[in-house]
This record gives sequence, structure tokens and C-alpha cells, in this order.
Amino acid sequence: MWGLDFSKIDWSEMGTASTDTLQMMGYATLFTFLIGLPLGVLLYSFSRSASPVLGWVYRILSLIVNIIRSVPFIILIVALIPLTRTIMGVSSGVEGTIPPLVIGAAPFFARLVETALREVDRGVIEASHAMGATSFQVIRKVLLPESLPGLIAGMTITAVTLVSYTAMSGMVGGGGLGDLAIRYGYYRYEKEVMIVSVIFMVVLVQVLQMLGDRLVIYFTRK
Repeated sequence: MWGLDFSKIDWSEMGTASTDTLQMMGYATLFTFLIGLPLGVLLYSFSRSASPVLGWVYRILSLIVNIIRSVPFIILIVALIPLTRTIMGVSSGVEGTIPPLVIGAAPFFARLVETALREVDRGVIEASHAMGATSFQVIRKVLLPESLPGLIAGMTITAVTLVSYTAMSGMVGGGGLGDLAIRYGYYRYEKEVMIVSVIFMVVLVQVLQMLGDRLVIYFTRK
């Protein structure tokens, strides 16, 4: 059909590439959450502070976040090769792709966290302060629980974005389905590999989105 011959696909290599993509996305999602959540909380807290010092800290953090978010990922991954090599010892493959993925996605997720926290009812926050709760207690017991559906939605969007980032990392030998699609589908004109790689990534995105949507609905009802 349409001149396609899927029998020449190396399915073992396709399986290895799929595993590499899942590893890159899994580790990157974990570290993005661990870095992006506290960063988002800091952005929210500093933006609300009456302290001039914290106000300037917010402006600096916000500028850094905006700069990193504005750099296309394909350029960012190339620019970070020296740093990646210093941290991981390699600048390609699964290990060499994780640091750029995290650095590219963490500021993005931090902004989503900040937005989710801003949507929490101010009356609930003020009532907590009136009852003697500290700022840390308000964050831990009020802000984060109240904004949980928004945080889950933000993490889902970030995970889906990371899937596309892993595909772009294939341009610089990052491994995974993106690398396989470029090496075989683009350079060798084996469009069957390209089609299967795209199908696998579409399925992965659909699974992530469905899981995220279900979690959002579940915690919204609670």
C-alpha cells in the first residue's frame, strides 16, 4: 500500500528506541517536577511579597525563566553540550539528553505552577493567615492541595511537551524514536520507520493526556 514495506523494519531496534524515549521522558519528567515545582512556588511567593528585596529577586528569576523558555529547544540542547558533558560525562544518547530536557522544561513547568497557584481563592489564603498559619504552612496545607488539579494539568502538558523535545534531540544524536526517525526516515528515505515512530509517539502522547485528564477529574471531585 502506497509503496510501503513494513517487513524491513528492525523491530528490535524500534523497541530499543521506544525504551530510550520512555527513559528520557521519565527521568526528565521526574527532575522537571522536582525543580519546577519549588521554582514555581518561589515565583508565586516572591511576586506576592511586599519586600523590595524579594521583589527584585522575583524580577531576576522571572527574567531567567523567560530567557530559557524563549530559546528553541534544538538550539538549547546544542548550547548546553559543554555543560551536559561536564555533568553526565557524555553529550549524546539517553544520558546526554536528560540535562537539556530538564533545563528546557523546568522553567516552563514553573510558570504553569505559578499560574495554578494564582488561581487559588485569596479568601482561603487570608483566612489561613488570620488563623495563625505561617507562610510555609499556607503553601503546604492550602496552596498546593487547592491547586492540585491545576498542577496535575500542568505536569501533563509538560510531559507531553517533553515527548516532542525527545524527538528533537534526535537531531543531535540524542537517541530514542526521534533519532531513529531521522537516521532512517530522513537520511535513508525509509518512510516506514518514520511512520511507525510517529505512531508510537502519538500513542504515547494520547496515553499521557488521558491519564492526566483522569487524574485532574478525580482530584477536582475530591
